[in-house]
Amino acid sequence: MTKEAIPKFKSEDEEREFWSTHDATKFIDLSQAQPARFPELKPSLKIISIRLPESLLDSIKVIAHKKDVPYQSLMKMLLAEAVERELGTKF
Repeated sequence: MTKEAIPKFKSEDEEREFWSTHDATKFIDLSQAQPARFPELKPSLKIISIRLPESLLDSIKVIAHKKDVPYQSLMKMLLAEAVERELGTKF
C-alpha cells in the first residue's frame, strides 16, 4: 500500500497540530521500524514527596550503604524492579 507524503511544516506547533489529528500509519510503514537507542538522553525526572516509616527508611539506608550507592538511587532501583515484576515493563 502506498503511503501518503508527510507534509513540510513551518513550525513544531504546526507539526504537533497535524499529528494530533492524523493517523501516522497513513504516512509511515511501521513494519519497517527499527528500534532506536538514545544513550545520551536523560529521562525526565519529577520530584515527589513520600512519607515512609522511619524504620523503613533506616533499613533502606543500611542496604544502600552495604551496596555503596546513595539511598535515593537504591529506592529508584527497587521501585523500578518492582514495577518491572508487576507489569513486565523495563525502565
